[in-house]
Amino acid sequence: MTSTATATAAPCNIAAALPRLAAERPAQAAIRCPGPRGAYDVSLSYAQLDARSDAIAAGLATFGIARGARVVVMLRPTPEFFLAMFALFKAGAVPVLVDPGIDRRALRQCLGEAEPQAFIGVPLAHTARVLLRWSPAARVRITTGARAWLADATLAAVEAAGAAAGPQLVDTAGGDVAAILFTSGSTGVPKGVVYRHRHFAAQVAMLRDAFGLEAGGIDLPTFPPFALFDPALGLTSIIPDMDPTRPADADPTRLHAAIDRFGVTQLFGSPALMRVLADHGRPLATVTRVTSAGAPVPADVVARIRALLPDDAQFWTPYGATECLPVAVIEGRELVSLRARTEAGAGTCVGRPVPPNEVRIIAVDDAPIAQWSPSLEVKPGQVGEITVAGPSATDSYFRRDAQTRAAKIHEALAEGAARVVHRMGDLGYLDGDGRLWFCGRKTQRVVGAGWTLCTEQVEPVFDVHADVRRTALVGVGTAGAQRPVLCVELRPGVAGAEWPRIAGELRHLGEGHVHTARVESFLHHPRAFPVDIRHNAKIGREKLAAWAVGALRRAQRHATQEASE
Repeated sequence: MTSTATATAAPCNIAAALPRLAAERPAQAAIRCPGPRGAYDVSLSYAQLDARSDAIAAGLATFGIARGARVVVMLRPTPEFFLAMFALFKAGAVPVLVDPGIDRRALRQCLGEAEPQAFIGVPLAHTARVLLRWSPAARVRITTGARAWLADATLAAVEAAGAAAGPQLVDTAGGDVAAILFTSGSTGVPKGVVYRHRHFAAQVAMLRDAFGLEAGGIDLPTFPPFALFDPALGLTSIIPDMDPTRPADADPTRLHAAIDRFGVTQLFGSPALMRVLADHGRPLATVTRVTSAGAPVPADVVARIRALLPDDAQFWTPYGATECLPVAVIEGRELVSLRARTEAGAGTCVGRPVPPNEVRIIAVDDAPIAQWSPSLEVKPGQVGEITVAGPSATDSYFRRDAQTRAAKIHEALAEGAARVVHRMGDLGYLDGDGRLWFCGRKTQRVVGAGWTLCTEQVEPVFDVHADVRRTALVGVGTAGAQRPVLCVELRPGVAGAEWPRIAGELRHLGEGHVHTARVESFLHHPRAFPVDIRHNAKIGREKLAAWAVGALRRAQRHATQEASE
């Protein structure tokens, strides 16, 4: 049963803002997308986004896609993506999103776990669905193509079927499942994060308050799922002319063309995209707010981007994860001011917790923790695992009970209330000023006999070298007796023949700090480091560790042969 949202009793649903915004600012563009030839000739006003998503929601009902139905969505960042997503939210259906580009076998497993009742995709996705047997149980298949080839209907036909139905918005509650988001994952098969409507609502409110977002702004979100927040905030989304799965390869001239043409006021991008813009060096004259997330943003990139922005502009780096976002946030000026501490091995400051989040640090433990206890917390300033309790912290993974137990702690509150505490899987600490410092992933720490090294406390010490693009700390051997190895990617143009000199200088840098002095093995990685699919920023240290084992063995054999000669 549907009901029209009102100002006094709107359902808990991210789509509930559309009817209000369509009434307040019907002609304002909600979405602008590049067309086939790169021109931004495809757009949706708020009135169109609201009315057309209503029609699609009603049309989906004629195919049996209603409240609670799980629907795989494989669409590019075009108007169809936003129309379909908001239609599903309005219908109370559950969109299932999987990061593009993940391993095909992992993708098939993710879709198998989700057991969707429907599949909405571009024609190429339907071809893959048939050939690779994705979601064979999906009984409704909808394509964005001109014809219903390999599908039951086109999205245009679905919209036409519901065109006369009027407003559509089911009375969803905060605890109802809103979406399942499969993250790319650094290791293993991606997990499906269960989002409830209250999580989306909390994220919108927290992002708005943390960054001072106001309706009417013009956003360039280079990570499409983040663009879903824009309509709920009254912003105009300019979808960039780029491959969202390869931000490091984005063409900065195309980004600037969109920024200049539409007077973009805010920009979201991964650290890899920030580096692209920083290297390009062209001023971002209209941009008053930049947000970068997905991995720690190097202080030199922050400083260079800040130099391209107006003096009163802000550069925000929120910290969080798909399971809990935002957790903490820091502005670029403060981050740059702490650069020396980062380069001395303090870790990367990610700012202060975003209200009403409660961030606490617990002792490092790889085992599940069922119930919260104050005894779990470490002393102030001590490195441990970061935990978060707050309205945007999700409470489970879809059909992954073991992973849910490993990442969630149940906490009893006063008067019989309870909440879920999310374990970030990150190491860090809180300083005396209440700021959170990130020290690296828990699974990527290097553990020796009586000592532990964290990636973000080691790598910045070496990253200051002029010939180094980036470094990666990995452990070789069994935990508790590991050998710390620093993999090094040189800057473009630096000849490999320079490596012996560079290795000696890196060793000297490490000797300047007690913890980095433990690193005695330095390996030149001849290619670019493997990075994550989503942001092109998180280093694949697990892959580098396997490479380092082989590289050390080859070096040992070479040394043995030379000694025998």
